[in-house]
Amino acid sequence: MNIVNLFQQGGPVMWVLLAMSVLAVTIILLKLFQFFRIGLRRLNFVDPALAALQQSDHKRALKALQQQRSPVAVVMECAIRCGADPTMSAKDVEAEVSRVGSAQIRSLESWLRSLSSIAHLSPLLGLLGTVTGMIAAFMSLEAAGSRVDPSILSGGIWEALLTTAFGLTVAIPAMAAFYYLEGEVDHVRASMKDVSIRVLRHFGKTPSNISSRDDEKIEDETHGI
Repeated sequence: MNIVNLFQQGGPVMWVLLAMSVLAVTIILLKLFQFFRIGLRRLNFVDPALAALQQSDHKRALKALQQQRSPVAVVMECAIRCGADPTMSAKDVEAEVSRVGSAQIRSLESWLRSLSSIAHLSPLLGLLGTVTGMIAAFMSLEAAGSRVDPSILSGGIWEALLTTAFGLTVAIPAMAAFYYLEGEVDHVRASMKDVSIRVLRHFGKTPSNISSRDDEKIEDETHGI
């Protein structure tokens, strides 16, 4: 039995699951390409930029950051520009850096909710196929009356088993990929907080609601990932 026959035997739920699996693979590949293109894990620009900042060489720090595609570099550049602006208060700087950081995070999280939905809905669709397959099997059994033949049940049982297996086959990799991608976004979010606090501390515009204890916690979380 070839693949097409398996899908035909599994019923319409199999085709829905196939479409969801194609969408899941597309999302995973696109997000991996996006993360690789912007160098999500490459943070070797942070220390040189901070060193230039400590030397009050803002132009060199900004130039080093502008050569990067990382969201962390974007937030860090925003923090330097806003921190160096004497007309902006600490609250204004915090709001602007938070706005830019939120926009970067939203870009990283795009389509992740769809991937999570696929991972959660696939087993339910598989269960739906199981139920409809068993209903079809028992309807056929009832229609046969006293002439019970095991082959009558085979079609419904095939549908039940195939949809359950395929639903789990789609859900497990999709859920694993979602947790991995979400972990990468969390790592970037922690790095953004870390560098923005270090930059704003240099300008004396650290948000008042962030204590030194919070700073240490953020740094520990960042280095521990």
